Amino acid sequence: MSLKQLPELKASFGGLRSFIAPSALAKWSPVQADASESDNTISILDVIGQDWWSGEGVTSKRIAGALRAIGSDKDVVVNINSPGGDMFEGIAIYNQLREHKGKVTVNVLGIAASAASIITMAADEIRIGRPSFLMIHNCWSVCAGNRYDMAAASEQMAPFDAAMADVYHARTGVDPKEIASMMDKETWIGGSAAVEKGWADALMDDSEIGESDTKTKAAAVRRMEAALRASGMSRTDAQTLLSDFKSGLSDSVGNGGLSDSAANQVAATSLQNLISAMKGKQ
Repeated sequence: MSLKQLPELKASFGGLRSFIAPSALAKWSPVQADASESDNTISILDVIGQDWWSGEGVTSKRIAGALRAIGSDKDVVVNINSPGGDMFEGIAIYNQLREHKGKVTVNVLGIAASAASIITMAADEIRIGRPSFLMIHNCWSVCAGNRYDMAAASEQMAPFDAAMADVYHARTGVDPKEIASMMDKETWIGGSAAVEKGWADALMDDSEIGESDTKTKAAAVRRMEAALRASGMSRTDAQTLLSDFKSGLSDSVGNGGLSDSAANQVAATSLQNLISAMKGKQ
């Protein structure tokens, strides 16, 4: 498939901001990584856009640098395991890969949800693990204000959802009405189904997907944020609570003489225990 057949997407959309859907964040496991990487490999194994907790995340600036280092006419392999994030950063990355002159192969190692699924669509070849998933949905945002503000936000988001549907249709050939219905329902597409229905080109061998150590504490915090937001708490309140928790936890372990790795493990365990306690009360 020629990259020129894929539509270009705008990387900004007024004052609208998009966020990670709590459902995607709750399903994301950050421990999967490709078993072998080469000099032409780009790894997208984190949230899309700047992450408020860790200060990292995958940005279009980082991808631009990686593509420059590889070379504009060289083939590129992109390994993805991401719950999504900032849709507009995802669009920018999609356009960067779409315009790359070399062949772009995307490997979906874990999940490619929301903004990460848009990035996936830029590939000449999409390969997906048998237990892996793509997830598509309408743009997920947070709005505050009166009913006129809500109506304006809804109106603003509608054409953006239509643009995403156009990309999915162009890459997969699936009927646009079916895609719109899938996005409305938030649809998870497993590996075998993705290949069967045109969302991916081939399955990956299980041996191509391994595990590696990752930022356990940050992943646990993100899961906790998803649980808090799913319970009805606003994003701002959830992040404030987590920041307070982080500060209190740092004080408690800071005087214990623990190494950084041990302190991180304490933080991860404490957060996971708190999440489990919250789930038990729901």
